[in-house]
Amino acid sequence: MTRLSIAQTFESLRAKKQIALMPFVPAGFPSMEATDAILPALEAGGANLIEIGVPFSDPVADGPVIQAAFTEALAKNIKVADVFAAVSRARAKVSIPMLAMLSYSIVFRHGVAKFVKDAKAAGFDALIIPDLPPPEAQAVCKIIREGGLDTVLLVAPTTSSERRAEIVKLSSGFVYYLSVSGITGERTSLPADLAANLKALKSLGSTPICVGFGINTAAHVKQLAGAADGAIVGTALVRRITEHRDKSAAQIAEVCRGYCAELLSQAR
Repeated sequence: MTRLSIAQTFESLRAKKQIALMPFVPAGFPSMEATDAILPALEAGGANLIEIGVPFSDPVADGPVIQAAFTEALAKNIKVADVFAAVSRARAKVSIPMLAMLSYSIVFRHGVAKFVKDAKAAGFDALIIPDLPPPEAQAVCKIIREGGLDTVLLVAPTTSSERRAEIVKLSSGFVYYLSVSGITGERTSLPADLAANLKALKSLGSTPICVGFGINTAAHVKQLAGAADGAIVGTALVRRITEHRDKSAAQIAEVCRGYCAELLSQAR
């Protein structure tokens, strides 16, 4: 199986004038067996990258749906090692990039260099660290990139222009742009000024830009096509997993596969 890097993924999609889809999955919810089944199903549904959330007791910007999933995973004693093991197992079936989304405190406790080494060995392609702002991020991002992983930092609508420029330089995988300030969650429409904000952000460099927070319909993904390089869908997918949590891992995975295909139905 040919494994694609993040750069290759965006390059290929840009050549085809297509937007990337990156679903978010909380590791270990509702079980590690479900996670094992969900990861390859997302690729089968058309996903181009997968964001895997490492459960954390004090999420930075996660809404109630994702918080509840993390709380349950932690109650089952899910550890970082379990997440690494799940990604390692998935690598035999998943060719698209997988990215770890986690708090910097987890990386720090593990030891930055060791965490990067272990994440790379497991099969991760990048780290998304929402609570690591510049200039503090400079030294950490250097270690991450030297360890063979890409870095992804977040930009909010309220982020200053000076800070945005720093974040673009520090993000080697892509820039994660929040469509709205606040916490994650499903929304009926995307902000009216989103396209203009993305255009301004793109003027700062050539790093791909993916948009998250509020995206949950095929119409949203279609709206982002051409304006952004990728669409990130979290809460809506986690809600579907929650609604089918009592079903088998295979059935939950099929729900996830179908939802990915639905999200891309108008954009490709």
